[in-house]
Amino acid sequence: MVKQKTIQSEITLTGVGLHTGKEVTMTFKPAPVNNGFTFTRVDLEGQPIIEADAAFVVNTQRGTNLEKKGVMIQTPEHVLAALVGCDLDNLNIELNASELPIMDGSSKYFVEAIEKVGIQEQEADRNVYVVKEVISYTDEATGSEIMLMPADEYCVTAMVDFGTKVLGTQNASMKNIAAFKNEIADSRTFSFLHELESLLENGLIKGGDLNNAIVYVDKEISPETMDRLKVAFGKDSISVKPNGVLDNLTLHYPNEAARHKLLDVVGDLALIGTKIKGKVIANKPGHFVNTQFAKKMSKIIKAEQRNYIPTYDLNLEPLMDIHKIMNILPHRPPFLFVDRIIEMSDSHVVGMKNVTMNETFFVGHFPGAPVMPGVIIVEAMAQTGGILILSSVPDPENYLTYFMKIDNVKFKQKVLPGDTLTFKCDLITPIRRGICHMQAYAFANGKLVAEAELMAQIAKKQ
Repeated sequence: MVKQKTIQSEITLTGVGLHTGKEVTMTFKPAPVNNGFTFTRVDLEGQPIIEADAAFVVNTQRGTNLEKKGVMIQTPEHVLAALVGCDLDNLNIELNASELPIMDGSSKYFVEAIEKVGIQEQEADRNVYVVKEVISYTDEATGSEIMLMPADEYCVTAMVDFGTKVLGTQNASMKNIAAFKNEIADSRTFSFLHELESLLENGLIKGGDLNNAIVYVDKEISPETMDRLKVAFGKDSISVKPNGVLDNLTLHYPNEAARHKLLDVVGDLALIGTKIKGKVIANKPGHFVNTQFAKKMSKIIKAEQRNYIPTYDLNLEPLMDIHKIMNILPHRPPFLFVDRIIEMSDSHVVGMKNVTMNETFFVGHFPGAPVMPGVIIVEAMAQTGGILILSSVPDPENYLTYFMKIDNVKFKQKVLPGDTLTFKCDLITPIRRGICHMQAYAFANGKLVAEAELMAQIAKKQ
């Protein structure tokens, strides 16, 4: 399992918003496990927090915009792309304005800031969604399409066709997330001249200049437009290069536009909130289709997580048989409710039990219609978790495990004679001072039958 990651220390960047033109100070701060990416508006009362979640997307005109309870975050996609490109899981971004700084129109400066402070591995395992079948979304109005298919790692291909002679058709690919820093991060945002004229007329891109946006000239520039551009960009003179780009900028790549569209895809899909193991193919991507696909994926992942039933090959040799279990646990029949341990790591354990008719509790628990008592299922989950906590000490035979707390117990299905129970216990927090806090599940017949939040402590035998 890959561990979650955040940054080692905070770092601050300043700049202007592309559309608002407002000065903004932005601080990257380390965040705890399972925090994800969050934005904090420190300029507002109560310092409200907005999660980087596709559910909060309200507008995709000239960028992705989030809103939660009236609080806005504008154009976060370049920063989010940098966080994904640096393989981070948890980060809080403090802002004193709604719009993130445009910098040079790419993710380059955000990546450099992260690399300057360094990356910190955290104790919790990373949650990754493994793509098992093709998932797609099509915007019928534009013909834009995003497709996700199984692959060994997260990779992205963007195919763009702008219908203009100056740019034409371009493709860009990122073979893995490690390629983002060197091949994608410095690809800058761009605009066509006809779009730029409209934006200027409507008072947008107040923070734009020829250093943070590539301008492709797709039409003849009139003297009036040339004068307006000089004023907007604060230049005495402006000209068009032979490659159709306004001067003062040199393209980093012939296909920089396609690479930037790929960057946008990476940033917008960060709003899914879960790392993806799969290949993204984006045909004519844009913020609308990107975020619609992110919303679709977020719903799919949440639904699968709610209904997820782990599967294990019970025919394989167990990690621990009943003899090894009894070497660790102090319990003995008829109060030993774990037959095998199937797998175990520093943060989780999986065990199983065959439920037979000759269990002692069936004698008195509904003899005419035997049902395994719920408290016994909870005890079996606890014993499975006990093996995890006792395995953390060198001499488990000298310790006993005691319950401290049981919360949020739910029983979903009956467990009957003949069922095979599988127990999975995941640490909620790392084991400290012999205290184990875990989320436990019990499964049978392809269904979740019980769950509980358990806390236990080991103590040396007196």
